[in-house]
Amino acid sequence: MSTYKLVCPHCHSRMRIRTSEGRHIFLRIAYLQCTTEACGWSVRAEFEMTHELSPSGMPNPGVYLPPAKGDVRKAALPDTAAVLAR
Repeated sequence: MSTYKLVCPHCHSRMRIRTSEGRHIFLRIAYLQCTTEACGWSVRAEFEMTHELSPSGMPNPGVYLPPAKGDVRKAALPDTAAVLAR
């Protein structure tokens, strides 16, 4: 399992989500803050689901995202060389 690490572009420390709010089924607004007190950078971010990479095994008829094109799907796949090197 992997977790996405939000990194401060100023000091390269971890960022934490202070609060967030759902705006739409596919959109969440988040307010982030750098964990380095001396830096203290804070920002508003938007996390949006834009394309479906693979269909759900338990589909909800009220949920629809356009399917991703081939290049987007390929970019989402793990790097084969990196996986084989493990």
